[in-house]
Amino acid sequence: MDITLHETTVGEVYQGYINDDEEGVYALDGKLSIRPKYQREFVYDDAKRNAVIDTITKGFPLNVMYWVKTDDGNYEVLDGQQRTISFCEYLDGNFTVDYRGFHNLTADEQNQILDYPLTIYICEGKDSEKLDWFRTINIAGEKLTDQELRNAVYAGEWLTDAKRYFSKTNCVAYRKGKDYLTGSPIRQDYLQTVLKWISNNNIEEYMAEHQHDSNAGVEWAYFQKVIDWVKATFPNYRREMKGLDWGGLYAAHKDETLNPTELEQQIKELMMDDDITNKKGIYAYVLDGDERHLSIRAFTDTMKREAYERQDGICPSCGGHFALEQMEGDHITPWSEGGKTTADNCQMLCRDCNRRKSNK
Repeated sequence: MDITLHETTVGEVYQGYINDDEEGVYALDGKLSIRPKYQREFVYDDAKRNAVIDTITKGFPLNVMYWVKTDDGNYEVLDGQQRTISFCEYLDGNFTVDYRGFHNLTADEQNQILDYPLTIYICEGKDSEKLDWFRTINIAGEKLTDQELRNAVYAGEWLTDAKRYFSKTNCVAYRKGKDYLTGSPIRQDYLQTVLKWISNNNIEEYMAEHQHDSNAGVEWAYFQKVIDWVKATFPNYRREMKGLDWGGLYAAHKDETLNPTELEQQIKELMMDDDITNKKGIYAYVLDGDERHLSIRAFTDTMKREAYERQDGICPSCGGHFALEQMEGDHITPWSEGGKTTADNCQMLCRDCNRRKSNK
């Protein structure tokens, strides 16, 4: 891999600047792709964007940027997209700083910005080498997410189409699934989620296999199936439903005959149970019956001490005598049978007996 140091100016980079939602963002007379296919949309807020212009106008150093030289001899911005778009948008007259746009500046002030020197490292090499290098330098500014890094490796027609569904502001995936997913489409959270679902969490392997597909229709159809199944199975929406692993639950239970009315009654009762500390886990629990989803409220130290003294340190299961630290609180009447996490329902079992009971 070859890395070279290059110096240019803001004015030279700005030449031929184009910002098109569909085609991308280009500058340097079309030779520089500022926002390649794997990159996110512009995410700087006004304060960060204005700070870039303030840094340039005051002559302070702007952090080093990194470009990649492509096979056709052009360049892609590897790190520095947000800063580059910031000063190009300012020169294009799309925002002001302290109520002054570029067109409001004196000729000397304009030239100071246009002549501002930029330090660029340019990388040439194999895709794997570029990605390793990028992971190394991706330590400051608006870091790329894991999915954005994957996008850098598996760019192509399929990924471009997938981003149309899952990675645009107000994209169709957001409109359909925003109540059930967390994160942001433009930070690739929605794309990562659907790929995790459809690949059983083998995202990189899946992307490598499908990189050269002509479109992402399969992934979009799968996403719709998951969300439609959720809405049909749990028609009464609650905020606890947001961010659950719906793809995993769909894969495990999609072929089962489920009764939404009965499930809703269970959920309603469980939501009112004070012993359940993880309300979000109720949805998985009503499907597979695993109490570990619920994080049942534990006995307090006072409850356990009272039970220990009442038992004189004797484990009621095996009859052995143990120190308090060698015993664990247990529900006399199991929670699943209506037992509550209260002092009168607490007994102390030795660790071995408690483990054996829990594994039954």
